Amino acid sequence: MSPLPYLQAYPEDLRNKVRQMLEQQGLAAWLRRKYPGAHGIRTDGGLYQYVSSLKNEFMRSADAVSKVTFDSKIHVIRNALGLHSTVARVQGSRLKAKREIRVAALFRDTPIEFLRMIAVHELAHLREREHGRAFYQLCEHMEPAYHQLELDLRLYLTHLDQGGERLWGA
Repeated sequence: MSPLPYLQAYPEDLRNKVRQMLEQQGLAAWLRRKYPGAHGIRTDGGLYQYVSSLKNEFMRSADAVSKVTFDSKIHVIRNALGLHSTVARVQGSRLKAKREIRVAALFRDTPIEFLRMIAVHELAHLREREHGRAFYQLCEHMEPAYHQLELDLRLYLTHLDQGGERLWGA
């Protein structure tokens, strides 16, 4: 049986069902039915506005995000979906920190639900550095369907990893 690296933490019966869907080429059709189209956020400015609106809705007191971009250098299959970082700069006698969020460019052409899940995940890191109980509670507060979206996104990455084509956009 083929390894499914994005689904290793899930039960064997789910992985078997996914293998069967892949063999019958049903996974792509299922994903397209569930998520019929891609979002319309094409620019870094649009992404910044989208992420900022989520932050303002759920995390007003968290540190400001100074930069949000689609990053073509993030290789999703090998690395991450998005990255968060704090850039520290010395200005005179003060140390200033700027928060940045980078989202893999692949997600420029996916459903808004996937982009929201990634944005929520990276925003949660503004308050909780580590993936623990408090982190996932914060994610679920911002997006109640967080865990289902994470699974569906992992299914899409599995589809791509198994040689499937991109399902939305370019």
